Amino acid sequence: MKKNEQEYLPGQGRGLVLFPGSFDPFTLGHADIVKRALGLFDEVLIGVGYNEQKQGWMPVGERVEAIRKLYADEPRVKVVSYTGLTADFAKESGAIAIVRGVRSMADYDYEMQMADVNRQLTGIETVLLPASPQFASLSSSIVRELSHFGHDVSAFLP
Repeated sequence: MKKNEQEYLPGQGRGLVLFPGSFDPFTLGHADIVKRALGLFDEVLIGVGYNEQKQGWMPVGERVEAIRKLYADEPRVKVVSYTGLTADFAKESGAIAIVRGVRSMADYDYEMQMADVNRQLTGIETVLLPASPQFASLSSSIVRELSHFGHDVSAFLP
């Protein structure tokens, strides 16, 4: 190690990142973002957003429990549900950043707008992670549609 380099040890300032979404369902693409975020931050808080006016494919409680089971052996991942603005929840949770995955330029444009508004509201920055190539076409809505038409979606879910 060079003179000015420091070895990273957990708890030394990389902090908590919020990974928000509806996760309806939580896909392999989402799991990939969590894995990569753990390489950048001490902890990942998966925030399952809940909108009372939207009917989900899976009830929010089932989504939270399924994701918790997936990360039962990873103490650096926490899973909770929330309502309201993501920026407010990020601030309330003590997150130092928000992480989002982007699959396309359309995602990028939308996420950049949200990142700017969230930063203006709370000062919290957003880290955009490009989707890994094998997950760039995968979305929860595609999984829901395939399932609706009777296709096996297990290859897309952790």
